[in-house]
Amino acid sequence: MVKILNKTLISIKKALPTDYSIASAKQLNGKELSFNNIRDADAAIRIIRDFKDRPTVVALKHMNPCGIGQADDIETAWDYAYESDPVSIFGGIVVLNREVDAATAKKMHAIFLEIIIAPSYSEEALEILTTKKKNLRILQLPFEAQEASQVEKEYTGVVGGLLVQNQDVVEENPADWKVVTKNVNQNDQEKTALEFAWKAIKYVKSNGIIVTNDHMTLGVGPGQTNRVASVRIALDQAKDRLDGAVLASDAFFPFADNVEEIAAAGVKAIIHLAVQSVIKNLSIWLINTAFPWYLQVFVTSVIKIKRY
Repeated sequence: MVKILNKTLISIKKALPTDYSIASAKQLNGKELSFNNIRDADAAIRIIRDFKDRPTVVALKHMNPCGIGQADDIETAWDYAYESDPVSIFGGIVVLNREVDAATAKKMHAIFLEIIIAPSYSEEALEILTTKKKNLRILQLPFEAQEASQVEKEYTGVVGGLLVQNQDVVEENPADWKVVTKNVNQNDQEKTALEFAWKAIKYVKSNGIIVTNDHMTLGVGPGQTNRVASVRIALDQAKDRLDGAVLASDAFFPFADNVEEIAAAGVKAIIHLAVQSVIKNLSIWLINTAFPWYLQVFVTSVIKIKRY
């Protein structure tokens, strides 16, 4: 189905539409979606697809997560996502993987958001969100159809054609991570934080760095032309909140300078992509600093800081 949204934007839905998609979303309130709205909303629902196990809220701005929070209830998850970066969430997109209740709706209503996406809304929540918010786009999606959406191909336009690839929906197994430095203990909270960070960094634009604890993001350094800048942005956002924090990078650290800066800031562990040559080059430094490094299937590694 072809839908003309404005003079320059046309939305095309597949003949056999994917239920869990922005193209198939039920819009309950607000203006029509713009080009950027559609792309950002699509990015948001991809992120939350990786956080099925607990109530989760994702806040997104310009294709990058600016806050992710997990908790035992959706209101607390919202609190964590908001506290992750209360500045960047302004004018952003929020997706929740549980029904929006009145308490959560009141908190969201208090700030300016472009789009809210959820599987359902209580009657009271919907009334709260639409009061004096005629432009707020409120979308409803069948989250039970998430798994079926993973088989879709990715299409990216280039001048003169299209690029096509499979979605990155590989499920990581933290049990495969191995320590290559010695004498390091790791508690369950750190393991949970590393898993959380590794899921989140997948969606941060390169060069991408993210700092998290076991239930929320603390600092995001997205899209910089060098990894040093990304590290410093993420650490600056996370400062004064680094107790129990870990850091994830979307690519390997080729030199020790970044790792030294991260360690000095107080981060407890790092997870990142690595290759054997990097492990060899940094192994002496890592052992001397008692900084353990986990390796998963030749490419994924984690460095952990131990303090004496």
